[in-house]
Amino acid sequence: MNKQLKCTLQWILGIAAAAAAVVILLITAFEAAMYLDFSYYQKEYEKYNVLEDLDMEMEDVMYVTEEMMAYLRGEREELRVITTVDGVRQDFFNEQDRFHMEEVQGLFLGGMRLRESAAVVLVVCVLCLILMKADLLRILSKSWQIILGVLLAAVAVLGIAVARDFNAVFTLFHEIFFDNDLWIFDPATDYMIRMLPEGLFFDFVIRIGWMFLLGAGILLLLSLAAKRRWKKEEQKRRNTEN
Repeated sequence: MNKQLKCTLQWILGIAAAAAAVVILLITAFEAAMYLDFSYYQKEYEKYNVLEDLDMEMEDVMYVTEEMMAYLRGEREELRVITTVDGVRQDFFNEQDRFHMEEVQGLFLGGMRLRESAAVVLVVCVLCLILMKADLLRILSKSWQIILGVLLAAVAVLGIAVARDFNAVFTLFHEIFFDNDLWIFDPATDYMIRMLPEGLFFDFVIRIGWMFLLGAGILLLLSLAAKRRWKKEEQKRRNTEN
């Protein structure tokens, strides 16, 4: 393998590793935002007066939430939760809820599998770089900074779109990922949409966003530190040669 081809391949591996890290970080931020602290749901329910809309006790709403989120992780076979709603002991979810949430579960579990695949890609790329005796610190740090620059531009565009018209972005997301209109609910007949108002989704998007950017920022600092270390080692090597 000639030197130019080897250098190009190393940079391709570095960019692929950085891209895989982004996928891992994004899905982890999503999972952390949704599962790390269930008290956040309670605060959101209080913020949007969900208890009043459902005529339920907070304990019951939280029970429904925990069971629903367990279902999305594949920890429940079926989405049936008996609780007291509007003063009646009944199943909180109807058939439309179950159909839509089954599709959401498919997306969620698909995301988990995608993260696992990205982790494999990351490890393989790093191992290949090591075997090729590449300048690991320089390639990985620079690759992350390149990917992060592209990513921040995309996040900025998405952030502007969300700030201007969250409903349009929310609708577009569903039109892309679902091939039916069963994600459109009627608050008069569907308890789930009363429990999960649009404002709650907006708040979770913001929560996922800052968690993701926090992780990206930490990796940026690490990449800058790695770049600084590489420069010191390179300068030391040159001094030794001279």
